Amino acid sequence: MLLSDLTIEKTEKSPQCDLYDCVIIGGGPAGMTAAIYTGRAKLKTLILEEKAIGGEIVVADIVENYPGFPKGISGADLTAAMEEQARSFGAEICEVGARGIEFDGENKIVNTTDDRRISAKTVIIAAGTENVKLNVPGEKLFTGRGVSYCAQCDGAFFRDKEIIVVGGGDTAIGDAIFLTRFAKKVYVVHRRDKLRAEKILQERAFSIPTIEFIWDSVVTEIKGRKTVEAVTIKNLKTGNIFTKKIDGVFIFIGTKPNTAFVKDIITLDENGYIITNEDMETNQPGIFAAGDIRAKTVRQVATAVGDGAIAGSSVQKYIERLEMVKK
Repeated sequence: MLLSDLTIEKTEKSPQCDLYDCVIIGGGPAGMTAAIYTGRAKLKTLILEEKAIGGEIVVADIVENYPGFPKGISGADLTAAMEEQARSFGAEICEVGARGIEFDGENKIVNTTDDRRISAKTVIIAAGTENVKLNVPGEKLFTGRGVSYCAQCDGAFFRDKEIIVVGGGDTAIGDAIFLTRFAKKVYVVHRRDKLRAEKILQERAFSIPTIEFIWDSVVTEIKGRKTVEAVTIKNLKTGNIFTKKIDGVFIFIGTKPNTAFVKDIITLDENGYIITNEDMETNQPGIFAAGDIRAKTVRQVATAVGDGAIAGSSVQKYIERLEMVKK
C-alpha cells in the first residue's frame, strides 16, 4: 500500500477548544513533527495552516535526502504520513492562518485570518517561507497564465512546449530536471556562470540534452497577450538584450520567511528569519520557532523535522515549569 492511499481525516474548519497548551502556526514537516511531540506529551495541540497541509514539500515529485527511504518518496506521501501521525496523537488542524500574536498574562492570543482569537499557553511558529518574485513587468500579470513557481503543480500544462527556468539553486535545477518530463526544451537562465545547486543535481542537468543554460543573464520582462509568449533577457556581462519566444516561465530564485505577522514582537535577523537558541526559543517566553522560518544555514525536510522535535520537547518543559511555579 502506498502512503498516499492512507485515509486522512478531513481538516477541521474551527478549533474545538478555547485554551490550548500549544498552537503551532504552520503545517509543514516542522509543525507536524512538533505536534507529534506535544501530542505524545498529552498537550492539547492545534495546528493552523491556511495553505496546503505539508508545506512546500508536499508538491515535491521525489524526496531523496530524507532518511529511511533509500528509493526516495514523494512529498505528498511523506507529509500524508506525518499528518496521520500527528492526528493519531490528538493534534487538531484548522485551515486558517495567523495575523498576529498578542499577550494575555502568561498566555498568548493568536489572531487568525478569519478574525478569531485563539488562546494558548505556548506558540510554535513554523510558518515557513514563500517564493521570491522577480518583480519584472509581466510577472504578476501572467502568474497562472504561463508564469509559475511550482513545477510539480504546473509542469504537465507545458507538454511539448519550450519553457524557461530562472535560478541556479537546488530547487531550480531539480525542477528543471523534472520539467524535462513534459517540455521539449528547458532553458535555465542564471545570473552567474556557475550553479549553486548540489553537485549531483548539476551532473544530472548537464547530462540532459533538452536542458540548455543561459549564463550571466536575467529575465527583465515577460511578454504575451492572453498567456506568456516571450521574455526579454539581459546578459549582465555584455549588456546584450534580446527577446526569446517561450511558452512558460518557472521562477525559483529563492524564498523569504513568512514573518511579517510577528516582526514587531519577535527578534529577526537581517533577512527576516527568526532568531532562536538551540532549544528553538525566541526572545519571547513561551514562543518558539522551527523549520525554514528560523535563522540557520540548512533548510531541508530533515532539519525542519529536527527543529520541530526540539520545539515540541521545549514546549513540554516550558509548560512543566509553569505548572511547578503555580504549585
